[in-house]
Amino acid sequence: MHDRKILYIIFCFILRKSLHRKMKFVTAETDLKVPINNEAWLIRFLRPCKYYPESALNLAKNYYSFKVKHKNVYENLKPSREKNIFEQNILTVLPNRDQHGRRILIIELGKKWKHNKCNLDEVFKGCVLYLEAAMLEPSTQIAGAIVIFDMDGLTLQQTWQFTPPFAKRIVDWLQDAVPLRIKNIHIINQPYVFNMVFALFKPFLREKLKSRIIFHGTDRKSLHKHISPKCLPSCYGGTLQLTQVTGSQWYELLILCDKEYDAINSYGYNK
Repeated sequence: MHDRKILYIIFCFILRKSLHRKMKFVTAETDLKVPINNEAWLIRFLRPCKYYPESALNLAKNYYSFKVKHKNVYENLKPSREKNIFEQNILTVLPNRDQHGRRILIIELGKKWKHNKCNLDEVFKGCVLYLEAAMLEPSTQIAGAIVIFDMDGLTLQQTWQFTPPFAKRIVDWLQDAVPLRIKNIHIINQPYVFNMVFALFKPFLREKLKSRIIFHGTDRKSLHKHISPKCLPSCYGGTLQLTQVTGSQWYELLILCDKEYDAINSYGYNK
């Protein structure tokens, strides 16, 4: 017990030293407005980078630079302004975590997706809002998240909505600008036309992210090798008994946090 206490004190000392080093690096970025005295904010960037201050600074710079580059998406982005994407009910965060403690985001871009009512920019905004909320959770900062793309019923007309610029934006975001460990991306129920969509993304993928994309089709045993059936609803061959929270219910929850998103939007590079 005494040894554990000593180890804990040493850990806290190292953590604080790392935080102060990170704070000096951020202070050097004179055109970057961030809450440098907020340790929770600092840890949010340190955890995905295994507490390497230089890597955390690069991540923070990439995160805020990406927001500037795509300000048409990020300008005043908060739940109360994006009701439509939630009402479409194509984005779902399971209330439980997987067997490794990771958040599970499900994106259904097939038969549920009415592309004439909800475009891909709105889908992207919804994903950002969900992941911004997840980034505030210490458990998710540590364990990360996984994404399931359910492409069941994807049509040729829907594939035409995807463009190379959109594909590059998504890949750049995932590879360089998300302060969260995206541990795996699972593609399920994909029809043959999905190959046309993936061909747009493939040129921009680096090996690390490419290795984390797993294709399952309708093979539930393949999916269960990575996600325990206990953590999945019955539609994916799971035994999870929890009632899923609908998009509209998530919207009602997230708009309660509008002020948190206002704070998030107030940080970044000076305009």
